[in-house]
Amino acid sequence: MRPILVSSCLLGLNTRYDATDNYCQAVVDFIESHHYTPIPICPEQLAGLPTPRPKCWFSCGDGASVLAGNGKLINEHNDDLTATFLHGARESLKIAEMTNCKLAILQQRSPSCGSESIYLHEKQVEGIGITTAILKKNGIKVFSNDNLPAK
Repeated sequence: MRPILVSSCLLGLNTRYDATDNYCQAVVDFIESHHYTPIPICPEQLAGLPTPRPKCWFSCGDGASVLAGNGKLINEHNDDLTATFLHGARESLKIAEMTNCKLAILQQRSPSCGSESIYLHEKQVEGIGITTAILKKNGIKVFSNDNLPAK
């Protein structure tokens, strides 16, 4: 079986900021039907953030902007968590490299995992999360729970 990195909340683990999950049967079915071995990750937990935790969003840019040095991510208390989220993204990349993952399915709209949209000042916009940005930069194909790969 081939490894695939998966947002742990999509697999039913209570890792979301509000200590719930985003269980997605379509993701589980995709993994099973294509004989992947899921490697669950939660970049925020890997960074040491608690669950539950305050909501977070970008105050400028997105994950690609953070990697370029000009994005910023804050929580609802206006604490700058850019470095913390970047740490979680790097830890996620280490797991992908250790397990030889070439593909990831991550939770859409997340400041870490969003692959098509994120929140900027509490408004949903096009963009990518910090973990998605670092995985893509390192050659890992990233899909969302809303846009699963064809094969």
